[in-house]
Formats: sequence, structure tokens, C-alpha cells
Amino acid sequence: MTTLTPQPSIPQAESLIAAGLEARILTPTDAEFSARQESYWSNSAKIKPACIVQPRTPEEVASVVKALVSAGQRFAVRSGGHTNWAGSNNIEGGVTIDLVHLNHVSFDAATETADIGPGCRWREVYAELSKHGRAVAGGREGNVGVAGLLLGGGNAFFTARQGFGCDNVVSYQVVLANGDIITADEKNNTDLYRVLKGGSNNFGIVTKFTMKAIKSDKVWGGMTFFPKQVIPGAIEALSTFTDNVPNDIHSNLVTIFTHMPDFKDIVVATLYANMEGIEKPPAYEKWLALPEIMNTVKNTTLTEMAFEYNIPANFYDTWFTCCFKNDTRIITKASELHDKLVEELKAFIPDGNFITQCLFQPLPTLFGQRGIEAGGNIMGMDRHKTNGILFLAVVMAQTPEQEAFARPKVQAWIKDVQEFAATIEGGNLEWTYLNYADKSQDPLGSYGAENIKKMKDAAAKYDPEQVFQKLVPGGFKLSDVKDE
Repeated sequence: MTTLTPQPSIPQAESLIAAGLEARILTPTDAEFSARQESYWSNSAKIKPACIVQPRTPEEVASVVKALVSAGQRFAVRSGGHTNWAGSNNIEGGVTIDLVHLNHVSFDAATETADIGPGCRWREVYAELSKHGRAVAGGREGNVGVAGLLLGGGNAFFTARQGFGCDNVVSYQVVLANGDIITADEKNNTDLYRVLKGGSNNFGIVTKFTMKAIKSDKVWGGMTFFPKQVIPGAIEALSTFTDNVPNDIHSNLVTIFTHMPDFKDIVVATLYANMEGIEKPPAYEKWLALPEIMNTVKNTTLTEMAFEYNIPANFYDTWFTCCFKNDTRIITKASELHDKLVEELKAFIPDGNFITQCLFQPLPTLFGQRGIEAGGNIMGMDRHKTNGILFLAVVMAQTPEQEAFARPKVQAWIKDVQEFAATIEGGNLEWTYLNYADKSQDPLGSYGAENIKKMKDAAAKYDPEQVFQKLVPGGFKLSDVKDE
């Protein structure tokens, strides 16, 4: 007679089992548990929860939350798992709520809106909506999850035209800490509606985003690579492009000075995307005059670009971010500090098998205006009176030891850029993009005193027991933000 080996008891799962959710639980002995752990984008984020629970409906999400809260059990919430630092969307020894099965996408032709589940990746969203000749203002990297991007703001290919991703959300379905399922929009729970536009995971779990649909069938875009020698010209081209954004709201630019093993040296990489499908529009004139190594620019679609433009996974990743005035002197300083960092990394990593990104994106005042036109978000970008640059400093390493070496150097790089910017009038812009921020940074605190108060008031109203501050320790917490 055979005997079944009893499953090891997992105390963290007991309240879920008691709530009838046993079939939704993955334990460390399940093959799918390991697969979900490995599916986190960054090696830095791969910590181990006691169990994973995968609800399939908003009602099941509510049941999960009520069970965990009643047991005082700490938990995390995962959409796509693309944040690079440990604990933002996973929890060591706790319960991770994995929203992967809330992955519906539908288009409503009558309202020109799309309903999108938080468990989707953007490439899946675009692929489905393209069947209707539509898109939404979502992520540019197709592997990124829907919920994290939108709740952190969400810079998109359509930002100059109609605001960040969050500015395009017309309604949120939210599970609160007490298990209630409510709608937040322009008529219902309007205070919650506003703070979800950039306020991250501090208020509840969003189980459905309803977004404005955008007609989209053709795009002209792709990557271009240039030799290091063009950097002075690239800096000038980036600055000119940034100031020109209001004159061409359909053209996009991401500029990256990067060390990659394939090239053996720093190169300049750009991502172009004209969302009207116009080839070589005047906005790119200075860029198109620079000598190229290679390019992949073509007539394409948003769906194709989302599948092609993917940041490599399974590295140990360090990201720090800041914003500064659109000034070629500051951009040049950031580039010079990047050169210095690359040499330091080469000395520590002799085989050169690492990636850096010294990444710049336009941040014109138009972006803040678009937020106001859409009803207002909580990020405070409308305070900016000068065109800016969104800067991201990145090292992607192969081992934890290399990450430990790189992290303080990347942190110092950002600090040095900000100190240099401070020597120029209006050089630093007060805004830290949450989706790029390191865990040691304070994006919520950069939104301004008025917006901090609105977020704290909403959190006190919709989560009076502070479940999403205390039982959900991951991410950027309002309770850590000082009142100004």
C-alpha cells in the first residue's frame, strides 16, 4: 500500500485555504512556483515568498485580501514583475498575489475605450487592440506589466499628444483593504481616481483599467546606433528635439549612451517612433544627419515595436533617476560621468560583460499640461516652468558581486549630476519618476506638498487600517514620505 507524502505545512497560506482558495495557491514544491519566480525580469528581484496565490476574478482578489488581512499576513502584489529591485512586487517569506490570470483585454467601439486586466503585458494589449485598429497610451517595452506602469505614471509613445498612461485611464476597478470592490472615475470616488494616477500601490489593488482607445495602424520607428564620436552632436540633437516636442507631438525619442559587450566601447543608441507613420519627419533632422553604425528603423506597428524593443532580462540591475533642465551642459556632464563609470567597471569586470545605460528622454512642460487637460494626475509635473530631461542611470551586471560594486557608483553618478545641475539656475527639476526610481529614492515625496496631502488623505479614507502601508511593505510607501 502506497502512502502519500504529506505536503509541508505553510502557515502563511492557512487563511487562504480556510477561505476556499487552496486551488489558487502555488507552493515552493510546485513546478509553476519556480516558473513564476524565474519570470521576474531582473535577477535582483527574485526573492522567495512562502507561497503565491493566483486569483482569477476581482471577487477572488477580494477574498484573498480579506483572508490575508484577517490573519495579519504580510503580502505583495505582482502585475508583470518588471521593477528591478527586490521587494517591490514580491515578498520574502510572505504571500505574493500574482495577478497573471487577470489578463483580459477588450475594446468597446461605442465608448472608444479598452478594458485591460492588471495581469497583462503591454505587447498582449497592443496585439489584441490592433485587431480593431486601436492602441492605448501604455508601455513602450512590450514585456512590462500593465498595472505597475500605469500606477507609477507611465511614459508612453502618446505622452506629448495626450499625457502619460495614467492620464488616459478613465476608470479604475479597485479592491480595497476591506475587500470592497469599487469604481474610481470622474464621478465616483474622485479623490481615489486622482491619486491612483501616479500614487502606486498605496490604496488598493486595481483589477481593471478602462483606458481611452487611440486610433493606431502605422508607426515609423526603430533603433539607430551611432559611434561614440557623435556624442557632442547627439547632445545638441537631443536638446533641440526636446524643445521642439510641442511642434511635433507624434514623434518620440529615447537617447542612450551605452556600453554593451557586442560593441566593445560606448555607442549612442536611439529609439525613434513617429505614431502617425510619417517617415523621417523634420523633428529628427539633426539626428538623421549623424553618421550611423546601423539602424532598424522601418514602417511598422506599435505591436511589432513592443515585441522588438525589449530590455534584456536576467541581469542584476541598478537603476537611479533624476530630472534636470534641458541644458546641454548638464547632459554633457552626465555623459562624462558615464565615461568614467565605464572605465571603473572595465577594471572590475575585465571581460567587459556588462551593460550600462546613460539614458535621456524629453520632459517638456507640455507633458504636465497634458495631465491637467486630462483632469489632473498626482505627480506634480505641472509645476515645471522649463523644458526638462528625464535621466536614467543604469548598470546591468552578471553577478551579485558586480551589482554590489556598481550600485554605490551609480548612486554617486546621479548625485554628481544633480550637484552639477545645481550650479545652473533652475538646473534641477523636482520630480523623480517612480517607475525608474531606486528603492532608496523618494518619488512620492517629489510630487509636492499639495499632492502628498491628497495622497495621504485618500489613503486614510480608503485604507484606514493602513493595510497597504504595513501588511504590504513593498514599493514606495506613503507612510515613509515626510509631510512638508
